[in-house]
Amino acid sequence: MTSRRAFLKAGGLALVGLGLGGVPGFMARAADSQKRIALYKRTKVLVCIFQRGAMDGLMAVSPFNDPYLRAARPDLFMSPARNGTGKSLVDLDGTFGLHPALQAFESLFREKRLAIVHGMGSPNNTRSHFDAQDYMESGTPFSKSTASGWLNRAVGLLGHNASPFQAVSLTSAMPRSLYGNQPALAIRDLKDFALQSKGTPLDLSTTAQSFESLYDQTSSALLKQTGKESFEAMKILQQAQNGKYTPAPGVVYPATTLGTSLKQIAQLVKMDVGLEVAFAESGGWDTHFNQGAGNGTFARNAQDFSSSIAALWADLAAYQDDVTILTMTEFGRTVKQNGTRGTDHGRASCSFIIGNGVKGGLVHGAMQPLAVENLEDGRDLAVTTDFRSIFSEVAGTHLAIQNNRVLFPDWEGKRTGVMRTA
Repeated sequence: MTSRRAFLKAGGLALVGLGLGGVPGFMARAADSQKRIALYKRTKVLVCIFQRGAMDGLMAVSPFNDPYLRAARPDLFMSPARNGTGKSLVDLDGTFGLHPALQAFESLFREKRLAIVHGMGSPNNTRSHFDAQDYMESGTPFSKSTASGWLNRAVGLLGHNASPFQAVSLTSAMPRSLYGNQPALAIRDLKDFALQSKGTPLDLSTTAQSFESLYDQTSSALLKQTGKESFEAMKILQQAQNGKYTPAPGVVYPATTLGTSLKQIAQLVKMDVGLEVAFAESGGWDTHFNQGAGNGTFARNAQDFSSSIAALWADLAAYQDDVTILTMTEFGRTVKQNGTRGTDHGRASCSFIIGNGVKGGLVHGAMQPLAVENLEDGRDLAVTTDFRSIFSEVAGTHLAIQNNRVLFPDWEGKRTGVMRTA
């Protein structure tokens, strides 16, 4: 028999496409037949964003005074000095410069709401995207047999009754980070909803007495096994907000996959439906070819990435004390550019942490001069901060999780000091 958790992993909760903007009529009628459910109390929320493809941390946050970096990247190197195109790094502290496409982060850094950890990565030196992502999301960088993801274990350590929306991924399939025994939802888009009955959509003109009656109309055994928790989630969404979501005044999200995902995370946060862990993805960071400097593939991705996150943060102005944003990527890129004006798979990259509880306005981590003798394998920025030291501190401090041995088995390292303690 297929378990509910297996369905969540394999199917990404396809039945919960969940309409808030344009709720199907049969959902509204069914919801109207239910007694009102009390919404969940306001909670702390950890938003995790995975940059898939391996972001070039040396381009995102560049040690612009390093002569070895300048020599290694004749086509990619940038500095804070103005050039003919007007594209230049944002000087953060006289040592590190923020890529101009990430300029939306500058104000957050100056306000000390953004901390950067450089030299972060995995102790496992694989340069396989699949393996590195799997290790990072499972939180066990030397074991492929770990069944659960670190965020699922984090949810299990919260120690209180959960909303159906306690852990939500705004993706088409359940991410490895949320695999495990704790319930989690993968919702591709809140606007979409479809239930299939004998291979065809349900007749929306049918008057349903309850969500359970809709459930009974389906012919899918897998859907039936998923049970009434999913319909409970639908009921909560329907009663919480029946209409199109409007961001806060002046906030404009990019019309991209990431922008849409983060807008919907803001929507769920504001609805007070018990969201505590949210997950989204940013793709396209595998910049082997024509990476570009001020313009190009990297710049386009970085613009979307920073603008989407900045919009989320601004949209959640009244909730900022309750929200922390953590970004991650499986590894970095080579220090030296390749023959196609790109960079190849490397080792260390950087992480961005945004929140009112971070030690912001600083670039944390250790980085030696990028001379060949200081590079891992003579080619890569060395990993000086284990990703688990960041994840455990951010989740532990923000969500009050203290059991590192459960959160990250076989790890006995120290936290980074990127978060302020009470």
